[in-house]
Amino acid sequence: MFAKGTQTVPLIAAESMGVQKHPNTNREASSCSGLGAVWGQPGGGGGRCLMPLAWPSQLPFADPPQVGVKRPGMPSGARMPHQGAPMGPPGSPYMGSPAVRPGLAPAGMEPARKRAAPPPGQSQAQSQGQPVPTAPARSRSAKRRKMADKILPQRIRELVPESQAYMDLLAFERKLDQTIMRKRVDIQEALKRPMKQKRKLRLYISNTFNPAKPDAEDSDGSIASWELRVEGKLLDDPSKQKRKFSSFFKSLVIELDKDLYGPDNHLVEWHRTPTTQETDGFQVKRPGDLSVRCTLLLMLDYQPPQFKLDPRLARLLGLHTQSRSAIVQALWQYVKTNRLQDSHDKEYINGDKYFQQIFDCPRLKFSEIPQRLTALLLPPDPIVINHVISVDPSDQKKTACYDIDVEVEEPLKGQMSSFLLSTANQQEISALDSKIHETIESINQLKIQRDFMLSFSRDPKGYVQDLLRSQSRDLKVMTDVAGNPEEERRAEFYHQPWSQEAVSRYFYCKIQQRRQELEQSLVVRNT
Repeated sequence: MFAKGTQTVPLIAAESMGVQKHPNTNREASSCSGLGAVWGQPGGGGGRCLMPLAWPSQLPFADPPQVGVKRPGMPSGARMPHQGAPMGPPGSPYMGSPAVRPGLAPAGMEPARKRAAPPPGQSQAQSQGQPVPTAPARSRSAKRRKMADKILPQRIRELVPESQAYMDLLAFERKLDQTIMRKRVDIQEALKRPMKQKRKLRLYISNTFNPAKPDAEDSDGSIASWELRVEGKLLDDPSKQKRKFSSFFKSLVIELDKDLYGPDNHLVEWHRTPTTQETDGFQVKRPGDLSVRCTLLLMLDYQPPQFKLDPRLARLLGLHTQSRSAIVQALWQYVKTNRLQDSHDKEYINGDKYFQQIFDCPRLKFSEIPQRLTALLLPPDPIVINHVISVDPSDQKKTACYDIDVEVEEPLKGQMSSFLLSTANQQEISALDSKIHETIESINQLKIQRDFMLSFSRDPKGYVQDLLRSQSRDLKVMTDVAGNPEEERRAEFYHQPWSQEAVSRYFYCKIQQRRQELEQSLVVRNT
C-alpha cells in the first residue's frame, strides 16, 4: 500500500519506462526488479514486480488515483439514455452496448464478463477455478525456461569485455554438440545395415589310430579303432572373446565309406537347432584297422541368409551366391542399364529376350519380381572336403588344413552400440548446464539492479513518476477495468453533461431498491 497522509492506494505492479526485451526468452527485463531487490523484495526478471513502498508525506506527488473504483449506482452494463430523454428503469445489459463517456477508451470486453481483481494472496488461476500447478510442475516449467537461455545479452557483453571468452566457448560447444549429434545419426544408420567383413577360418582335420591290444582287459582295447577330429579357428582374430567353431556352420555331415560301414552306419550328422550348445570341434570314433575315405559336407550359417541363383539368372547378373536384397539390387541395376523400364508406366518392366526366358513373361511389374525370384533361388552349395583316414602305424597323426572364407560381425559394431547407449557423462553434463544457467540468471538480475540504480541516480523524480504511471497502467490491465484514471482524477471530468444523467439514474436505482425493501418488510409483517 502506498501511504500519503491518510489515503491508501492498492498495491500495484511496477514497470520501468526503459523496458528491455531479453534477447532469447522474450521476457521483459525491467529495472523495477532492482527496486524490489533494494527494498526487501526479491527481484525477478519478468518485467513486473509487486512491492510495498512508503513515501514521506512531504514529497510533491499528487494523490494516486483510485483505479478500478466504480461510481455508486451505475450497474454494470446498463444502457444510459441520451441526454434529454425521459428517465426509466435501467435496461438489461444484454439489450445493447453501453454508452461511451467522453474521454474514455472503449471497453475491452463485455461488462457482464468482467471480474473483480482477486483478493490478496489468491492467484489468478484460483480465482478462475483452474487447478493450481504443484511445486514439481512449477519447478519443471522454471527449468525449461531456464534451460532455454545460456546467452549473455549484448549490453552485458559491452559492460564486461571478458564475457566474449564465454561466448566463444558457447559457440564451440554448440558446434561440438552438432558434430556429435551428426555422428550419432550416422552410427544409427550404419547399425541398420549388415556390417560384415570377410575373414579366414582355418579348418584342421586330423585322425589318430589305436591298434588292438591282445592283453587288454576291457573290450575297447582289444579292438582296433580310429578317431577323427574336425576343429578350426579364425586367423588374426583381434577380439578377446573367441568365437566357437560350430557357430560358423548350419550343419556338418561326415560320410564314411559305405562298403566298410554299411548303408545304415556310414553317416555322421550334426544340424543346428535353437537349443544347440556351441562347441570348439567335432569328434568321430569308429572301430576299424583299414584306411577309410570320407567326405565332409559343411554348410555355412549365412547371416543374412544367402541363396544360390538359377544358372540362367546367375549368368545374367554375374552372381553365384548372394543375399536376397543384393540379388534384387543387381536385378534393378540390370533393368536400368538396359533401359527395360516402361517409358509411360514406370511400374512395369519390358523384358528383353534373356529376361523373358528367365521369368517366362514379356512384361511384369517390378513389385512382382521378389515373388517370382523365389522359384529361382536355391540353397547354397555346401563346402565339400575329401579326406582319407589313415591307419598306417608309421603315421600316427596326420593333420590337413583348409582355409574357408567366412563373414563375421564388424568388431566396431559393439563399440558403436555401446557409444549410443552410453549415459555415463549425461548426469555430469546436466549438472554443469544447470550451474551455467543459474550463473547467467544471476548475472541478468544484477544487470537489472544496476540499470535501476543508474536510472534512479540520474533523475530520481522523473524515474519515480514514470514508475507510478507504469504501475497505474499495469493495475488497469490486471483488474480488467475500462476507463481513463488520469482523467477521472480531475474535477472537470465530473462537470460534463453525463454526470446529471448519472445522478438521476443513481437516485432512481436507490428508490427502486428502497421500495423493494419496504414491500418485503410489509409482506413479512402481514404473514
